[in-house]
Amino acid sequence: MEEIIVGGKYRVPKDRFYTKDHEWCLIEDETKARVGITDYAQSELGDIVYVELPELNQEVDQNETIANIESVKSVAPVYAPVSGKIVDINTELENSPELINEYPYEDGWIAVIEMRDPTEVEDLLSPEDYAEYLESLIEEEGEETPEEELEDFEPPED
Repeated sequence: MEEIIVGGKYRVPKDRFYTKDHEWCLIEDETKARVGITDYAQSELGDIVYVELPELNQEVDQNETIANIESVKSVAPVYAPVSGKIVDINTELENSPELINEYPYEDGWIAVIEMRDPTEVEDLLSPEDYAEYLESLIEEEGEETPEEELEDFEPPED
């Protein structure tokens, strides 16, 4: 899987679309969208302890809350990047919510939406646009990349 690394640590796979709310959307069979949260989102949340999953066959509109993720820091909503019907949910997250922290783009997916209007993906960010957006957020936060941390490193005196 080709990916862009942002800030020296956040993965952005090139095979999917993104939202500014840090959801990802992987198109499958041209009509289905597998949905999860990004590496940046899981990192910001910290250790995830519970995931409230959507209902199977639930109809959702684009940008509607489909799930809630509870971490040791806070509770965060997950928004539908596209409209449609929930046709699959990741029940593994019920007993192993930490999969989102460990594998946000693989085993940590949340739901699959059968898209009502596949053209809605055109409203989403490309991997390159999301990476650029993420870089601007990191700059605003004043977060140092690992290279900058090394530049500031001073070894202890003996």
